[in-house]
Amino acid sequence: MKYLLTAVCALALAGPVAAQDFNASPNYGDISLAPGFQPDPHLVSLRAGGSISATNAGSGCSGYITNAPDFRFYWSGKGSLNIMISVLSRSDTTLVVNGPNGEWYCDDDSGEDTNPLVTLGSNAGRYEIWVGTYGSGDPQPAVLSISEVASF
Repeated sequence: MKYLLTAVCALALAGPVAAQDFNASPNYGDISLAPGFQPDPHLVSLRAGGSISATNAGSGCSGYITNAPDFRFYWSGKGSLNIMISVLSRSDTTLVVNGPNGEWYCDDDSGEDTNPLVTLGSNAGRYEIWVGTYGSGDPQPAVLSISEVASF
């Protein structure tokens, strides 16, 4: 009983455990962006999906993603427009974003057809992005879009 209580206390002190490693090197690179960046949108071709359930990232997250982020961008400062992150794919994709404030944002079908779209305020900092699919271990071609003005 003493060992069980010690283990429970150790887990409680460790705090919540995130399944995704937002500090890992991104699968498809990174970029620094500033308000008024060109070309807008910034597009990244990638393979969506992974073997980790996106539900581990938070409530409302769906699909399967990788442990490391697919892409990372650094936003230099507050612009007058929102940042829109979206995906274009023939497959049903999902989106998971970790913002500079440590909050997680997820979407499934807010974009056109079955494509995800997340709209965020333009807070300075680092953003990690995962693009998921509904089939575990079944990567699908997709294009990630980061924009100030429009999404797909």
